[in-house]
Amino acid sequence: MWLVRRTDSDRPIVLIADDDAASRRLIELWLEGMGVRTLAAADGVGALALARAGLPDLALLDVMMPGLDGFEVARELKRDPAVCGTPIVMITSLGDVDDRVRALDAGADDFLSKPVDPAELQSRVRSLLKTKALGDRLREHERELEAAVEAKTADLQAALDRAEMATLDTIQRLSRAAEYRDEATGAHITRVSHYAYVIARGLGEPDAWCRTVMHAMPMHDVGKIGIPDRILLKPGKLDADESAVMRTHARIGASILSGSSSDVLQTAEIIALTHHERWDGTGYPAALAGEEIPLAGRIAAIVDVFDAVCSKRPYKSAVPPADAARIVESERGAHFDPDVADAFVLARDELLSFAACAGYDSA
Repeated sequence: MWLVRRTDSDRPIVLIADDDAASRRLIELWLEGMGVRTLAAADGVGALALARAGLPDLALLDVMMPGLDGFEVARELKRDPAVCGTPIVMITSLGDVDDRVRALDAGADDFLSKPVDPAELQSRVRSLLKTKALGDRLREHERELEAAVEAKTADLQAALDRAEMATLDTIQRLSRAAEYRDEATGAHITRVSHYAYVIARGLGEPDAWCRTVMHAMPMHDVGKIGIPDRILLKPGKLDADESAVMRTHARIGASILSGSSSDVLQTAEIIALTHHERWDGTGYPAALAGEEIPLAGRIAAIVDVFDAVCSKRPYKSAVPPADAARIVESERGAHFDPDVADAFVLARDELLSFAACAGYDSA
């Protein structure tokens, strides 16, 4: 009984390569009596051609053949990915141990001695074909598993992509809510997101993290939702009490964003809470200093200030971006992390180029 093969035929295929026509024909008859299909070649070159075209389940190779001998054919078969798994039986009258070692080195799996005994031949062939069929089935199962894993991975990636899109959609909607409170916020969040990505990239951070910061940046001022209009939209300078209320927007924003498992929203929480901290420790809400301030907050601080200086507000006029950049650079080591400020300087031309077409209202 033969195991079903993966081709359209149930019968296994055996390649017979022997330059002796009588021996070759005798082996064919013995194998066909077992229900095996045969391919027959009289030399090594023909054996290779038949093997590559017919993809046999087993190869019986006479050692002594014209052109390519059995050793050379075995080596070529083992080099070919299409047939390298085909078991090889070397048929030889050579009894020298060195010849058998040479055959094993060439890729032979078993040996038959001439004259071939039909019972021994059939037993060896039956055993090796069964092993080949089991190996084929195992490889097929592995391919099926790989396909299933790839399909599951694709489904998981699609689900993650949908979750990411939902998160980004949430960010955009919450940012839009802040925009309704502060008409300057809409274009502002687009610009600072781009600036934050450029600076994070300039610091040599991984691109995935840079993009997380970019997507989180629109939420930096979401806490302004909780600030009364009389303070948020006041045309003049805020007094001490009003400034204290305005400063609460950092904690309000962090509170709104807290508790999420999303990397983007977690980063947005950090940015909302820390983007008004200063490198010298004189910022708010916690007066953090130096590297106590998370890197995302340090990046947000510099791009938020740069964009705010460039923008017209009810209480101030806009400053040209080139002048705003010089103001920002002057705060290196005081307001801003020196490394982040240096990255800002290195990216200055790119930032100014973006600022030039960013639609600032300088009226």
